[in-house]
Amino acid sequence: MPDTPQSLLLALREATRASHKRLEARLPFFSDGFDLARYRDLMAAYHGFHAPLETALAGYQGRERDKLPALARDLRRLGVDVQALPHCQELPRIDDEASALGVMYVLEGSTLGGQVLKQAMVERLGIDADSGGGFLDVYGPLTGTYWRSFLARLGAFARQPEREARTLQAAVATFECFERWLEARHTLLD
Repeated sequence: MPDTPQSLLLALREATRASHKRLEARLPFFSDGFDLARYRDLMAAYHGFHAPLETALAGYQGRERDKLPALARDLRRLGVDVQALPHCQELPRIDDEASALGVMYVLEGSTLGGQVLKQAMVERLGIDADSGGGFLDVYGPLTGTYWRSFLARLGAFARQPEREARTLQAAVATFECFERWLEARHTLLD
């Protein structure tokens, strides 16, 4: 088990590496035939996962980290009835700060990947922050600041092996639940 804040981060990266790579390979953002309709369906599926997950995380993160308002705004701009979207029922378990930090590691880390995706969606689909791509750059110029802030919180987390194990398990579970949800919504590559 990790014994320093840096080793906890490294342990999270290692624990989630396989799940992260598998999901990343199946996301269709860079696939042939990825068009506006597939983007809209994928973002609708993201909403169905993020909506209940942000509710579950409400007691563990500040509202400034809520990504759902940007995602809902994007979907409305893309012509989607957000109220009619289904929500994922199989979420990673969040019952303490340790598990919340594992889930947040995945969600906050995805904001870094969003930086790459936002530019690609402008180039490929003509979608920018004003036309349905705001979620991909949800923190804007504060992305790096928010990531460092999260890492500081992770580093300040009490270093107790059983707590760190729950953090690792929650991070892996987040990737796995998200992949199953996207698969059920038929938005992933085979």
